[in-house]
Amino acid sequence: MRGDLSFRRTALVVLVFAWAMAYLEAAVVVYLEGALGSHVGDIFPLRPANELGNLIAIEAGREAATLVIIGAVGILVGRSRLERLAWSAVVFGVWDIGYYAWLFVFSGWPPTLHTFDLLFLLPVPWAGPVWSPIAVSAALIGVGLAAASAERSGRHLASNGRHWAVGVGGGLLVILSYTLDAPRLMDGGLPGPYPWPLFAAGMLLALAAAVDVLRGAGRATPVSPG
Repeated sequence: MRGDLSFRRTALVVLVFAWAMAYLEAAVVVYLEGALGSHVGDIFPLRPANELGNLIAIEAGREAATLVIIGAVGILVGRSRLERLAWSAVVFGVWDIGYYAWLFVFSGWPPTLHTFDLLFLLPVPWAGPVWSPIAVSAALIGVGLAAASAERSGRHLASNGRHWAVGVGGGLLVILSYTLDAPRLMDGGLPGPYPWPLFAAGMLLALAAAVDVLRGAGRATPVSPG
């Protein structure tokens, strides 16, 4: 289509959008922490639900809304199902890394990549050192850009049930590494040692599946008119 952007221009627009989105969220966190009379990074132990009231439900809704925004960008930019998924992965990765970068610029937090953060609330609290979501996001950006480039250039990415099973299984292991401490956190405790071997196993599985799909990318067969 004449109005379609090239891959490079599409990537630039997506990257700028995600970086701006990260700035917006980091700024909101700084404002919110100031309004609540706390400092950025004062996370654990978690505040009791009766103290925060409806803020927990609002925060969970904000997280869900963020995922909707990320998915919408992928749907609007991509031309195929896999390309839409790839662009969504890129937006998520840049947004997540940019969020920590802007937060550090605004407040000096996190002081190190080993600092623990509350990553997500749905359906239970997720917690882990900052380096771990950054590693996930870097992988999402790399794989997402490679997949989007392949799809945009006409190469077919063939994935099968085995790829999806291994990739989803790896992702679930990563999520498990974040949620093992959920009961302790909900009881007002502090995060324990991070189970990084579980995280590493999940990342290796997911990356192995993604790389196998990318390596098998072939040139699409032109469709004859009529």
